[in-house]
Amino acid sequence: MKGLRQMAVWYTARSMRWSTKAVIAAALLAVLLVAAVPAALFAGLILMLLGHVMAGLALFGASILAAAAAVVVASLSGVRHLRRTIAEQRTRIVRLGGGEYNYE
Repeated sequence: MKGLRQMAVWYTARSMRWSTKAVIAAALLAVLLVAAVPAALFAGLILMLLGHVMAGLALFGASILAAAAAVVVASLSGVRHLRRTIAEQRTRIVRLGGGEYNYE
């Protein structure tokens, strides 16, 4: 059973298109930049304590702007990829009529 599971993971990874990989990379970059904001705040505070107030504020502001831009790009590209994937879907989803349900 373990071999089948590994083969399924390999097939899924192999079948990903470049656009899927780009969306995953954008999401990972966004997560990393958001996680780096507290470190930038700490580094900015250290800079301010050492007398470089403008540099500390610039570091913190730039980290927030970079994280926000990465989140926006990742979310927009993810939504666009999801819409394209749904539009290319080969199986059609239809609503069943009242008499087509089986209640046995």
